[in-house]
Amino acid sequence: MEKPFEKSDGALLAARYAFMPNKLRYCGGDRNSEIFSYAAEGESDPGLENLLKEFATMFPYLKLIAQANKILDPFNYRVVEAYWIGNELLENVSLKDFYRYLIDKQDLKKKLKPELAEKVFGKLSAGGKPHHSWHVFNIPKRTGHYPVEHSLQTMDDCRVSWGKISGHGGSAGKVTVESRPLAFEGNRLKLGEPVRREAWSEANGKSFVRKPEIGDWVSIHWGWVCDLLSENQAKNLEKWTRYNLALINL
Repeated sequence: MEKPFEKSDGALLAARYAFMPNKLRYCGGDRNSEIFSYAAEGESDPGLENLLKEFATMFPYLKLIAQANKILDPFNYRVVEAYWIGNELLENVSLKDFYRYLIDKQDLKKKLKPELAEKVFGKLSAGGKPHHSWHVFNIPKRTGHYPVEHSLQTMDDCRVSWGKISGHGGSAGKVTVESRPLAFEGNRLKLGEPVRREAWSEANGKSFVRKPEIGDWVSIHWGWVCDLLSENQAKNLEKWTRYNLALINL
């Protein structure tokens, strides 16, 4: 039987995933300790939403998904879940709206070289949906404060991965997770064979996942354990990751 999961506060969910890239200064404002406190304490208020609105990539995506589904609040839990994990709300975002978003909000035609922009928009026309992995796989530069080219490793760190806890890490504050890293097979990007690797789950005695246990499914972003996943969420995250891997390999 699955454990009960709290599925109500979208701002807290967004904070769990936004924390580590913000700590690394890749996106968002310089308010990392506040974001961490909100997520670790499990408390939310309008102040947290204001912090999250500073994420120039994430927040417009949330607004796009919300508008496509006629949901007023971009921090609705299901909206945030759709972007970071994946759910049926993605299906309601039309190619036309996604295209306009990438031009008007992300300004990709100005940011990318013409040949790369043509390639990106070509993948979009094949069925792109505004899941976080689409952005990671298709935009070759990390956005935010340090727009440098992705490597295979940084792409693997930047996408949200999933795995099952298989043990405690070799040092305090870490757990061992069995997950599937990105790998190349010729020129094709794919999910590699399962490996065991360590991920940070605790900092300064605080974590986003209370008492993680062996066998728990968790999500990982930039080496940090963000959240417990239900089996259905883990399946959705795999589904949308594979969906966007298929698009990039066209």
